[in-house]
Amino acid sequence: MRMRLPAERPAEPPTGYKIAQPMLSQDGTRAGFTGVSLGGALPYGVLAEASCVYGLRHRAPHRRCDCGFHCVHDRAAAEALLCTAEHRTAVLLEVSVLGAYIRFERGFRYARQRVRVVTVGACACGALADALTEAGWGRPGWRGLVPCCRGCGRGRRPALSLAGFARLAGGGVRVGAGAGAVAGAGAWDMAGGVGAGGVALAGLEGAGVGVSELVAEAALLQARLDWFQAQLARLGERGDGGAPQG
Repeated sequence: MRMRLPAERPAEPPTGYKIAQPMLSQDGTRAGFTGVSLGGALPYGVLAEASCVYGLRHRAPHRRCDCGFHCVHDRAAAEALLCTAEHRTAVLLEVSVLGAYIRFERGFRYARQRVRVVTVGACACGALADALTEAGWGRPGWRGLVPCCRGCGRGRRPALSLAGFARLAGGGVRVGAGAGAVAGAGAWDMAGGVGAGGVALAGLEGAGVGVSELVAEAALLQARLDWFQAQLARLGERGDGGAPQG
């Protein structure tokens, strides 16, 4: 006798958490993600349907296969994966589990998903990341992206603000940094440019930006100024205690 799994019919789609690498299409018109393990060679969008990565004709998720999207129930469990060296540049996704799914103790394996929220980690320098820039690797037709701050991202291409990534990804996805502050429609876009004498805030004027977005921009600028002042103070201390300057 073949055992059947118990059927669930939830009133609304279950929520899950996972990590993924952010991606930008070769022509710069689409944004998406790629997995960090099984199926990592196949980038996907905000709304996506799984297929068997082994090329078999059954629908995912098949009970006797490990195909399909994967996620965990607990946000903290997904965040813990970001501590490993190979996943430091990944982003945290909050997803809606759609279609058929198989429930496990720690998560789901399922047929379709919608990415609702993307949380971007810190820049490699430790500063709050407010953009995504070239990672130095990719997939056919797609470039990998990594989180970066304005200082580290200056002059690097391609580069997108978090709002720009959300716009290209579509589907109403929300993209935020660190603790989950959502990027506004007028957020700074690195592709908009940095002038020779300072940082450009692209798209803030006349874009209907609210107080919260302006406060976030001001906080980021202040953080950068504090960092520059600390570096100048350190250089000043070295100059005072060192050999006479010629």
